[in-house]
Amino acid sequence: MIVETGLAPVLAVAAGLMGGVVLLAGLVGGAHLTATTMCDGSSPAGRTTSPCGSDLHPVTGLAGPERGLVAAQAALLMRGVPYSWGGGGPDGPSLGIEHGAHTRGFDCSGLAEYAWAKAGARVGGHTSSQWNAGVHVPRSQIRAGDLVFFALDPARPATIHHVGIAVDATRMVHAPSTGSTVRVDTWAGDPYREREFIGAVRPAVADAAAHPAGRR
Repeated sequence: MIVETGLAPVLAVAAGLMGGVVLLAGLVGGAHLTATTMCDGSSPAGRTTSPCGSDLHPVTGLAGPERGLVAAQAALLMRGVPYSWGGGGPDGPSLGIEHGAHTRGFDCSGLAEYAWAKAGARVGGHTSSQWNAGVHVPRSQIRAGDLVFFALDPARPATIHHVGIAVDATRMVHAPSTGSTVRVDTWAGDPYREREFIGAVRPAVADAAAHPAGRR
């Protein structure tokens, strides 16, 4: 069972688009959500293995906002999966490389690649390709599914080191670092994240063929 406050609208709409099963209770105000759409047939709390991911088939024929919702939901359903350096891709969590070689999971760009693959777009497997995988949107227009980037020097895209998938204008679902798991954090207003925020990108589905998957 997943019980979340404030994530119900994103998950509910996207689940309908993907054909998932979502039961909602109290959508007005601080909604609580019960979701049962895990590809391994279990609930997140009771899961003993990482979700396979491949059962969430990519969608087609959706408009931009709808694709963003699908990408956000795909990432949200991976909450609790371990961080793995170099791990993850369009088919879901995988063993990483170097210090992630023994952990099946996602790093930040692997999660972003997976989420948008489920929405029908190839954004590549590294933050450098993802930064150029769509349209750069103003901070005031960030919506669910947009990729949110952070850099050591916000004036230099070459220093981007982290990406998350927007849940809304202030929160993102991401794979933070070794030892952590995929989770939702509020980045807006956080001094560390604010210092490093460089921008947001809305992936372009029409350009999917131009962004083959890469390794990080």
